[in-house]
Amino acid sequence: MTDLQTITTFLGWCSIINIGLLLFSTIWMMIFRDFTKKTHSALLGIDQEKLDPIYFQYLANYKIAVLIFNIVPYLALKIMA
Repeated sequence: MTDLQTITTFLGWCSIINIGLLLFSTIWMMIFRDFTKKTHSALLGIDQEKLDPIYFQYLANYKIAVLIFNIVPYLALKIMA
């Protein structure tokens, strides 16, 4: 069976990787917004005006998922140790 230290380390690295992906996605959307909107509009057939709320919702949901599934369990295990 895996010990708490291994699980804590695993969740810590998961948190770092996921926060990095969230930051990358946010920065990408800020810098390459027009390119991304044109690409997604062409691929998915969605008006470019409707994409901003979809992008915002995506980033918000990803942030909440990282908090719930990575950071909170990591902090709980750190408190327990």
